[in-house]
Amino acid sequence: MSGPVLAVDQGTSGTKALVICPERGVIGTGAAPVRPRHLPGGLVEADPAELYASVVVAGRRALEQAGEPVVAVGLANQGETVLAWDPATGKPLTDALVWQDRRAESVCAELAPHADALRHLTGLPLDPYFAAPKMAWIRRHLTRNGVVTTSDAWLVHRLTGAYVTDAATAGRTQLLDLDRVDWSPAALDVFGLSGERLPQVVDASGHFGTTTAFGDAEIPLTGLLVDQQAALLAQRITEPGGAKCTYGTGAFLLAHTGATPRRGTSGLVSCVAWRLGGRTSYCLDGQVYTAASAVRWLTDLGVISGAADLDPVGSAVPDSGGVTFVPALAGLAAPWWRGDVRGSLTGLGLDTAPGHLVRALCEGIAAQVVELADAAATDLGAPLTTLRVDGGLTRSALLMQTQADLLQRPVEVAELPDATALGVGAVARLGVDPSRAIDEVLPAAPPSAVYEPGIGADEAAERLAGFRTAVAALLDRAPA
Repeated sequence: MSGPVLAVDQGTSGTKALVICPERGVIGTGAAPVRPRHLPGGLVEADPAELYASVVVAGRRALEQAGEPVVAVGLANQGETVLAWDPATGKPLTDALVWQDRRAESVCAELAPHADALRHLTGLPLDPYFAAPKMAWIRRHLTRNGVVTTSDAWLVHRLTGAYVTDAATAGRTQLLDLDRVDWSPAALDVFGLSGERLPQVVDASGHFGTTTAFGDAEIPLTGLLVDQQAALLAQRITEPGGAKCTYGTGAFLLAHTGATPRRGTSGLVSCVAWRLGGRTSYCLDGQVYTAASAVRWLTDLGVISGAADLDPVGSAVPDSGGVTFVPALAGLAAPWWRGDVRGSLTGLGLDTAPGHLVRALCEGIAAQVVELADAAATDLGAPLTTLRVDGGLTRSALLMQTQADLLQRPVEVAELPDATALGVGAVARLGVDPSRAIDEVLPAAPPSAVYEPGIGADEAAERLAGFRTAVAALLDRAPA
């Protein structure tokens, strides 16, 4: 069976849908916003009804623009966003706790003696970022009814009636045995979730049911994959040594490690990249919690009018003017795992201009990505051979050049902006035709731009040292 597929990327601040034809590429696009609520105390919630509606609206808009039927649909998801819901009716019983939500810090503090065992078992550090602490918090404070899952299981159930989650998304919960790629009774026991009815763990491609949510026609759902792993696949990082970084709400670096998990000591997460045909590929994963969200913060302060201002405003000055910005506005993720740490701006003077703040922000984001790349290289035992990047902030030449300068390696910008949707579209096509090789269904992805380092290694090291000094000062001040 051939023909276009509908690829839906349900993200933090919106849903994007593409209709992808194997011969003609993207022939239809649609989008719908999602408005998460940022509340005091690090709480971030979303209305589940809005999540589902955004999937339907974006998908229908893409199909309307394409003007032709599709043979299948694929769904990518946020990963660590969770909610409780009634499996009999599909009705949400709670709001969705978004991946950025920090309310489960109390659960993590209580379970701290189990942190090392959980990390070895699941590959994940004990942190409210992941799903299991949020699931446990919901059970303790909101409701004991229904099921509590990541958002993808609820969306799939609403679309098809199936109760499944793909192996990579399951790996973001801290409840999956990393070696067996199945739910871990020991981890469930630690989180007090032993009695939970969890979704079936499935491959990224398969036949998971059919849906009429996008129109009268029954469309099979054949692709499921968590967002960052979908982008890794779309970037054709399918062998060890390569990495991609997506610059969205946060920045997410994933490095492929092959058919065995790498439990390194450098602060990165070891997790499932995808499971296809029953064969599991693994990756190392590092997160920067605030990237585009830090740009929005500068926008809300009136320093710039939006992300499009990064280059013209930043280019008005030759450097950051001695300003150092650690944009830990939602805490420090990998490799520090200190969600309690707040950001800092240092080196301000009466001569500090908006351009200096913009450049300092670009350096702060890029420096954190360098920390992730260095950690991945340490765990892999060799430097990364490739860094391919995607996401909205890659439109900023200033940020991308800063990234290449500090990394001291070329940075390849993907020509295709919607890598997550393209990745889940590829696995949806595999679900339609399992005889195809993965390389045959992936988009051709020549870079739209390659940024070469424009400074020497000594200057890069000096600039990184200034950032690391600022991070160390934050870590010293914050209570452990």
